[in-house]
Amino acid sequence: MALSLKTLAAEAPDRQSEPVMEPVCAALVARRAATRDLGPYTARAQAEVEDLLARFLTRERPRHTLGIVQRMGGGASKEQFLFELTSPGGSAETSVLRMDPRGAITETDRQREYEVLKLAEERLPAPRPVWLDADGSDFGQPALIMQFAPGVTKPQGAGIKVSGLGTHLGEPLRSKLKGQFLDHLVAIHALDWRSAELPSFAAPTACPTQAALWSVNYWKALWRLDRHEDRPIAALAEQWLLDNLPACDELVLTHGDYRTGNYLFDEASGRITALLDWELARIGDFHEDLAWVLMPVFGTIEDGVFRASDLFEREEFITAYEAASSRTVNRRTLHFYEVLSSWKCLIIVGANGLAAARARQNHQDVLLTFLSATTALFTDDLCRLLSQGTDA
Repeated sequence: MALSLKTLAAEAPDRQSEPVMEPVCAALVARRAATRDLGPYTARAQAEVEDLLARFLTRERPRHTLGIVQRMGGGASKEQFLFELTSPGGSAETSVLRMDPRGAITETDRQREYEVLKLAEERLPAPRPVWLDADGSDFGQPALIMQFAPGVTKPQGAGIKVSGLGTHLGEPLRSKLKGQFLDHLVAIHALDWRSAELPSFAAPTACPTQAALWSVNYWKALWRLDRHEDRPIAALAEQWLLDNLPACDELVLTHGDYRTGNYLFDEASGRITALLDWELARIGDFHEDLAWVLMPVFGTIEDGVFRASDLFEREEFITAYEAASSRTVNRRTLHFYEVLSSWKCLIIVGANGLAAARARQNHQDVLLTFLSATTALFTDDLCRLLSQGTDA
């Protein structure tokens, strides 16, 4: 049985008054530590998933017929299955089942993902969440079922790559997608999180630097938990981040993983059909999303020109966001979050993913081991960024 985040949070009352990180994130760290003693994880066989779905849907949609169930490719953090459900009237709907493995490359919460998708679907192209199994009582591990969204993450002929890493869109797709990509990011940051039903989210309102501090403390805790060796660059980046926490002038809902590879589009029309992977969303500083978009690993270099997510040149993206959002990008704050982004990536691939693979607690252990080789890339990024000081 999966460990309940509510139980873990309740068992840590010292985190409730002045938490060093968002309370649910503290519970996620505790859950990750607790699963270490549960042994290896075996990927779900298709027949087992069919049986779990059949029993679940017998209760939730007793007059509907479960059709084809098949595993979806990709996914380093979730096991995903596509299934078809036919109503008594004969109409069919395709859905996606997302289940947590025992250990993932990122530690996230299905309840939070469900809540933010419910908010996002009202104003943005996002998958519609249908059912939630927050504690794994139905599927053995926490799970979320959402409506299937059509589209692709990369054009035909882009080759076999990890989704979003160096994806080349080229023209005319680039021109068709870039405006939508920007407009959707601005729309995310305009969502009214204060009036929304987001019970598992907490807002860092205690002081101006709390948004940055909560993020640093969360990733610091995951690094402490999962690192298999000390890395001086990780320690240097951590101390630099704590010494340079920026104030947040405006709290927004951030996506957390906004980039090419995490949206679907129709290749013929160039229309974005769905924004994906909301699981790292939090209430924080809009600069955090901007810095993630600008990560070199998610961009391309063509004729010596770097394009973030193969869409925008760096300054083009910053000025376009300012114009579309009526916000001013603080370059020091952006630089802080660029350091944070590279440090997070180093932790994700060099600690979290590798630890899950070594413990045999993830269905994608080969991919996670492969991705750990990119630690050198993020080490280089950190050396470059930290050498720029705070005046970047």
